[in-house]
Amino acid sequence: MTDSLVSYDVADGIAVLTLTDPPANTYSYEMMRRLDALVLDARMDDAVHVIVLRGAGEKFFCAGADIRMLASAAPRFKYYFCLHANETLSRLEQTPKLVIAALNGHCVGGGLEIAMAADLRWARKGAGKIGLPEVNLGVLPGTGGTQRLTRLVGKARAIELMATGRLFEFEEATALGLVTATLDAPDAESFLARVKEKAREFVPPGRAAKAVGAIKRAVQTGAEVAFHDALALERELQQQLFESEDAREGIAANLEKRKPAFKGR
Repeated sequence: MTDSLVSYDVADGIAVLTLTDPPANTYSYEMMRRLDALVLDARMDDAVHVIVLRGAGEKFFCAGADIRMLASAAPRFKYYFCLHANETLSRLEQTPKLVIAALNGHCVGGGLEIAMAADLRWARKGAGKIGLPEVNLGVLPGTGGTQRLTRLVGKARAIELMATGRLFEFEEATALGLVTATLDAPDAESFLARVKEKAREFVPPGRAAKAVGAIKRAVQTGAEVAFHDALALERELQQQLFESEDAREGIAANLEKRKPAFKGR
């Protein structure tokens, strides 16, 4: 399935969503609506266990919102545009499947805000810069950036990065905990191949993908609520897993001293 703004391809349990708007893969309301729909498609597709989000081409993951659109749009439209983008990224963040942002090139502004809604961020070594430069436009990162960056790197560092608006290398972002890992690859296509190879570590039969999704939900939601509520969520998710085929298989395989063959259900 393809689209001029976001493509959607599924193979080996992995859905690859590619942002496509050359030269910088900036997003519009139309692109965000398409991404929103595809997040729901991937969520509902039992053949999908991991979601990989990337940008088309060699130079950009995503450079954020289309500035020309923001310059001409009415304030009311811009408010609802930001609201919908927030809703889309929250759906991505709350989908009980592992989401990997594959940073094949520059990841700045709203592009980083999209990436921060993923669970893991793998970047192509030396392929670009990362940061939130919205202060240079006289605005703040308005698609979850102020909140997600703070949760990833802490308050003082988040304020420094956003108040200066500086862009920095993926290697520094890795040291800060903003990027999960950098991968060596000569070009974007070989980088995607490496990402898929690593992503397959999280799909059946080698991994209990349902358990991975529950771990994600426990962390993403539990970190935002009171501790006793987070423990209650953890217990409910664990009970769901106890009733799953994969839990029965995993426990049986452990007792029988063999490698489990998970099915993701």
